Amino acid sequence: MAPSTQVLNFVNGCWQRPETADWLTVVNPATAGEIGRVTMSPASVVDQATKAASRAFQQWRRTPAVERVQYLFRFKQLLEDNFEELSRGVTLECGKTLAEARGEVRRGIENVEVACGIPAMMQGYNSENIARGIDETMIRQPVGIVAAITPFNFPAMIPLWFAPYAIGCGNCIIVKPSERVPVTMQRLAQLIEQTQLPAGVFQVVNGGREASQAILEHPDIRAISFVGSSAVARHVYSTAAQHGKRVQCQGGAKNPVVVLPDADMAMTSRIIGDSAFGCAGQRCLATSNVITVGESREPFGEAIAELARSRVVGSGFDDGVEMGPVISADSKSRIEEWIARATAEGAQPVVDGRGTSVEGCSEGFFVGPTILENVDPAGALAATEIFGPVLAAMHVGTVDEAIELINSGRYGNMACLFTASGSAARRFRHEVEAGNIGINLGVAAPMASFPFSGWKDSFFGDLHGQGWDAIEFYTQKKVVVERWPAEWSRKF
Repeated sequence: MAPSTQVLNFVNGCWQRPETADWLTVVNPATAGEIGRVTMSPASVVDQATKAASRAFQQWRRTPAVERVQYLFRFKQLLEDNFEELSRGVTLECGKTLAEARGEVRRGIENVEVACGIPAMMQGYNSENIARGIDETMIRQPVGIVAAITPFNFPAMIPLWFAPYAIGCGNCIIVKPSERVPVTMQRLAQLIEQTQLPAGVFQVVNGGREASQAILEHPDIRAISFVGSSAVARHVYSTAAQHGKRVQCQGGAKNPVVVLPDADMAMTSRIIGDSAFGCAGQRCLATSNVITVGESREPFGEAIAELARSRVVGSGFDDGVEMGPVISADSKSRIEEWIARATAEGAQPVVDGRGTSVEGCSEGFFVGPTILENVDPAGALAATEIFGPVLAAMHVGTVDEAIELINSGRYGNMACLFTASGSAARRFRHEVEAGNIGINLGVAAPMASFPFSGWKDSFFGDLHGQGWDAIEFYTQKKVVVERWPAEWSRKF
């Protein structure tokens, strides 16, 4: 993309450039080179988009669900037709490898596919003769105008956690993507535009804190979907709730994996390495803490260290590269500062990714895979989301101790166990306090027909993204109780 490319807002079916907006430079994290500029919209643009959505909603809510999903079918085909272009766009502005970007886009398409089933999924139910001559029906109706505030690490997938369901259920949605990665969202909006979806049903407002705060406070926006850090998620949840909105906020994580002595160490280390270092550790389901139990410590430690040392770091476009850069210079500095802090507090850097350089990408934001052993389970590193390719290793003597250690943490996004024991696996999945559980898996990512769960400080709200939870979130129930006395009908 040429440096002069401008990322604009998509409001009321038109591409718009706010007259008073500032502009932010968007860079390729592998090279630090400029790939475009994005408009930083003031609150007035949010109000403009909301008014357009209000006008569109009156007709859209009356459009039959079977007609609404025809636009989603068209959108799904456009995503397939432009799959490789979208994947390369994700790599360009987000830094992940092409394989990772393709996986992201595929997961997004799966959500569109599930949302195409909304005519069946949003059906209500009824009961005839709840009393003599009286019938009762529950129907689902759209919430109204909704909004999604999405993060940088999955610029294609996470907007597609929300927008297809909201649209299919009869709502109008405003998406505010991360200002760090707005190009992918612009391309998605261009594809939606090609479906000829009515103006105002889907809109994109770019910006930073001012635009986000305007969304949280606008009286006509009825529901908010958010993914980001727990601190911001808590703010979004509390602010939106104070303004009478329903809210779903996916927060941060510090995902633990437990390795038992009976696990296949070669497979386990490979899977955990992909989880910890894939996407440069910048995903909410990345493994952050590994807890070895009993005799698993030495064989697993040797295997994971060798894997980390051999992992190829570089531009996500290059063949053979297994890990790309982190998103920004600030992120790189913050991650390296945490490694230094942990080392100063007694952790041993078995593999140290600081100072990683990549030929031809000398200005890129690269941090190599890092493994820190003997991390204090009660220390700051074990409890803080680093959001980078840093794996903290701890050791306990029993499964009981491992479960107790996991449950003592403030997060509850994902926890995984590697074992050959069905009994241990059953106990783990029953007792561990986390919303997504993996058994011999390093990334327990739910399919689109299941909710993307999360407990404790990893989620604020009641209904999660994806699947049936999405239908519940984007519809409101109405119960109708009817009586039609027979004598009234005799008059006609």
